[in-house]
Amino acid sequence: MNPNIFREYDIRGIVGPQITADLVTVLGKAIGTFFQTNNAKRIAVGYDARESSPEFCERLTASLNETGCDVVLIGRVPTPVLYHTVYTRDVDGGVMITGSHNPPDHNGFKICLGTTTLFGSQIQELKQIAVAGNFTSGRGGVETLDVLDNYCRDIVSKIDLGERKLKAVVDGGNGMGGVTAVPVYRALGIDLVELFTEPDSNFPNHHPDPTVTENLQDTIAAVVKNSADVGIAFDGDGDRVGIVDETGRIIWGDELTILLARNVLAERPGSTIIAEVKCSQNLFDDIAKHGGTAIMAKAGHSIIKAKMKETGAVLAGEMSGHIFFADKFYGFDDATYAGARVLEILSKTDKNLSELLADLPKTFSTPELRVACSDERKFDVVADIADHFSKTNEVITIDGARIVFEHGWGLVRASNTQAILVMRFEADSEENLREIRSIIETKVDELIAAGS
Repeated sequence: MNPNIFREYDIRGIVGPQITADLVTVLGKAIGTFFQTNNAKRIAVGYDARESSPEFCERLTASLNETGCDVVLIGRVPTPVLYHTVYTRDVDGGVMITGSHNPPDHNGFKICLGTTTLFGSQIQELKQIAVAGNFTSGRGGVETLDVLDNYCRDIVSKIDLGERKLKAVVDGGNGMGGVTAVPVYRALGIDLVELFTEPDSNFPNHHPDPTVTENLQDTIAAVVKNSADVGIAFDGDGDRVGIVDETGRIIWGDELTILLARNVLAERPGSTIIAEVKCSQNLFDDIAKHGGTAIMAKAGHSIIKAKMKETGAVLAGEMSGHIFFADKFYGFDDATYAGARVLEILSKTDKNLSELLADLPKTFSTPELRVACSDERKFDVVADIADHFSKTNEVITIDGARIVFEHGWGLVRASNTQAILVMRFEADSEENLREIRSIIETKVDELIAAGS
């Protein structure tokens, strides 16, 4: 059993070399044992469109039954539909079988105990149970539940559109996002231009990861060609969103959170809003400017959700496009709902999306930059970076190393889902951006080379 499949906030790996059907049988018994230990017996199970997902669902279901858990099968759905089921139906937990935004040959498991998504020590506890092999035994049942229609109706009921008629491009990336976005937005009366909204496990058009600029080129082209008000793109399992304004400019996750935070704070002054360490300083400053309390937190959907519950935050955002609403919603990350909130804002103004963010101070930043670094080395590299720069700079170590310079900042953190380092840089000029980036990247390259 490859220990690296047990990530910070889910279990995930390459199908075949790291995760096999037989391993899923063992993992299912470990997950079932964990559930039973925590008095959770009735478990919702959903899966995404990946080729391996149906077989993994069968193996997982059988194993959960063997540990005494009853399984409620909700079928092929986006991850937020599994979360919604956990919040709104009579179940004690849930498992979503999904490779999220990873390549087609990856798959994994996002696990909820009650409405709490597991991460950290709980994921490690699952590993320990799987390795020990001391599983509970019982005889659980299976039932099938159709939840999609109820989910879509619930989302529509929570959105109050204004009078302005909107046209939107929806790019499903052949992942699961289109399964809910299309019926929800159509029910809201949006004029839709659909791109790749049918699930296809091979992702034949582009990879479903809206944090990568090249994956948004089809969305951008369609927005411009069709004179759309907005483009909304989805990741593989529908919990992350990418937004493109009417000019074809990408609105990254931190800018999107600014737009949403302003809207929330206008109705709920003084609210707490969370953003993760990769986000622009503009976001933290803008929340404060509009009367909110900003908290910088670790990245990771499970971690953010736990932090929201701890602090009572009404909104949280990540650069990756995970947007979490506890305002008028349940507190989990849902790209279809986040996109609907953007449509709601646009429907109540005569301004274009670009105009709504035109007052932000001008900064220069990179998208998320990813550098290959082995799972065995990546955390050591980050620790060495923090140690090196702390001698001369303020270093925020909430999650990785966010190194503060006079004219900007740079971040180096280890990905919790892949064998990579994630970096991002921001400054008040192109020249300062280049300088900060060069200083940090040179040291990162040096440390990676020293360990290879």
